[in-house]
Amino acid sequence: MFRRLKDCHNVEDLRLLAKQRLPGPIFNYIDGAADDEVTYHRNNSAFDDCDLVPNVLAGVDEIDMSVTVLGQKLAMPVFCSPTALQRLFHRDGERAVARAAEKFGTMFGVSALGTVTLAEIGEMISTPKMFQFYFHKDRGLNDAMVERAQAAGFNSLALTVDTITGGNRERDLYTGFTSPPKLTLKSLLSFAAHPGWAKDYFLGEPFELAELKDFVQQGSNVAVSIGDYFASMLDQSMNWSDAEALRAKWGGPFCLKGIMSVADARKAVDIGVDAIMISNHGGRQLDGSRSPFDQIAEIADAVGGKIEIICDGGIRRGTHVLKALAAGATACSGGRMYLYALAAAGQPGVERALHNMRTEIERDMKLAGVTNIQQLNRGMLRYR
Repeated sequence: MFRRLKDCHNVEDLRLLAKQRLPGPIFNYIDGAADDEVTYHRNNSAFDDCDLVPNVLAGVDEIDMSVTVLGQKLAMPVFCSPTALQRLFHRDGERAVARAAEKFGTMFGVSALGTVTLAEIGEMISTPKMFQFYFHKDRGLNDAMVERAQAAGFNSLALTVDTITGGNRERDLYTGFTSPPKLTLKSLLSFAAHPGWAKDYFLGEPFELAELKDFVQQGSNVAVSIGDYFASMLDQSMNWSDAEALRAKWGGPFCLKGIMSVADARKAVDIGVDAIMISNHGGRQLDGSRSPFDQIAEIADAVGGKIEIICDGGIRRGTHVLKALAAGATACSGGRMYLYALAAAGQPGVERALHNMRTEIERDMKLAGVTNIQQLNRGMLRYR
């Protein structure tokens, strides 16, 4: 079935439109995960094991869905989680996502493996911006990234802590996906079958990892899988002392992305972290691990009120957001929910995804009988 953007009413519709528009290796990089992809699917299905108990007669004509995260007020309780390689999915890449996030008054997370410079994004939008930091072996590169994010006016820094080595992303092994894409007979056939994408990629702005290209060739000029990049370029000796030192060097709101256990959440509080993103990297790292939603309640019981908690992963519906917030999260974030949209239609696609999500959250809040986010609580949930 041929799909159009105006017919995309949810994340799955946008996923199918992205599948139409992208070559197989590129689509499967977005869509895939580690090993048997059990955790990837669990990230979504975990919400199905929990029911909302709505209230009525609550006078819900006025709804306030705003939240404050890392010192920034967001107009909606969902933001765009940092994701890599965005100009592989659409020629505008991070530029499209930044403008869409600004239009909807939410935060845009930018990856160290991004394809547009931090300086350009900083000049482009005035709404909240998070920089996602990967801890490289090259300490000069680490220092440069912090300084560039500071100079570009980024509001917060998130250190990713769950990529100490690459996950076993078998779809990428089957398709041969690398950054930049390798030209093989198989990939060329797939590229030729998607001439719009091929024209943009081969004749448009040269692809590069904008903040890394001056320090490493891998990913920009030397083709490498993301798993191999993590395994070879990132510092596997990274520990809590390194995270604490990075927090001090950054000097502003600081987040750890990839916390899954109560013990680690408590350590994050101990070193002065402002927020944690409960995340398993979209199921792309340790398969068989828990879903973020499954971990919110016990982490909130341990550190709630001491640190902000962001549910990152599996967010596909407005009801998912309500359940996560009721369980104890401060806000939610997601990657695939807008990456499919970016691939499907660029900035209009991302705007469509955010519009759909905002509309669902507003409708679902009214149907649940709440007028602001603070009214969501554990008493409104029942677990199967």
